[in-house]
Order: sequence, then C-alpha cells, then structure tokens
Amino acid sequence: MPVELGEKQWFIVNTYSQHEAKTAENLRKRITSLGMQDTIIRVLVAEQEVDVVKEGEKTGKKKMVNLYPGYIFVEMIMTDQAWYVVRNTPGVTGIVGSSGGGQKPTPVTREEIEPVLKRMGISDPSMYDRYAVGDNVKIIGGPLEGTEGKIISIDKETGACRVETVFFGRSTPVDVEFKEIKKI
Repeated sequence: MPVELGEKQWFIVNTYSQHEAKTAENLRKRITSLGMQDTIIRVLVAEQEVDVVKEGEKTGKKKMVNLYPGYIFVEMIMTDQAWYVVRNTPGVTGIVGSSGGGQKPTPVTREEIEPVLKRMGISDPSMYDRYAVGDNVKIIGGPLEGTEGKIISIDKETGACRVETVFFGRSTPVDVEFKEIKKI
C-alpha cells in the first residue's frame, strides 16, 4: 500500500526514562517482523550531539544527549493495527493525546514537530512550504542561535537560507541552514 503524503502524521510515545533507545529498537523490530514499514514510517529518539564539558572547559569530545527523556517520536498512518502495534510494544507506557477507553490519540501538529526534527538535523521537503521570502524567523542553532531576522532567500536544493539580521546597528545578510531557523 503506497503512503499518501496527507495520511502520515507524527505521534509522541511515552516510555521509561533512559529506555528510549531500547523501546525505539523494540518498535523497529516489530515493524519489520510484521511488515508494517508502509504504515509506521519513522521511529525517532530525539538526540543531539553536544560538546563534553569538564570543569568548565570543553574537552573536544562529543556525546549524544536525549532532548526529550521519556519520549520517542513515531511517524505513522493511524490505523487500528498500527495503533495496536505501537501501544503494545515492550517499553511503551502510553501515547500522548490518548484519553484511554479505546480512543485513538491525537497527532502532533506540523508546527509542534518541526522544531524537534530540525534540532535533530532532519528536514523534509514539506517543511519548506511553510516558509517564504519576507518571513520573520529566529535562528535556533549554530553560532547565531537566538538571532532574529527576515528571510531574503531560500535554496531548497542546498537547504540554505539567507537571513537579513541586524549586527551593530547595521542590516547584515547571513547564510544559515534551513534546519537552523523557525518562524516567529
């Protein structure tokens, strides 16, 4: 069954803290063994690489840090079978937005999941549709993190954006990666 773009949605799955990777792996194995790759598309643990700091100094080493302890993110087409497989996977304690009583959970909105994906370095073509030249954005990653500006160009091929921002009282264009901006 081919996946229709409008059908797949993101859901937040509760798990035990510090067991996110194991739960995600359990779910991936179930997806493969049950042949559900067309229904349950992606399973992500929101991790980001950070510098290791010891005694106030960077060590030059990096480590992966879980951005959302106790949660994994699942992109799927919500069917009875997909819902059953996810909620009955070892390590899953619930699905955010499910009120119980057999009621299916509500998906996460595109606006809510996009910053999570971008922090992990993931962007997909559908994200570009929400941005246009002239939009005000905030830079959420890289050396210019926290800076605000206006988009003056977007290159979908390379994933680069040119943002006009103000430095020392002067309007200055800066190049940033698409994954490093969010709309304000």
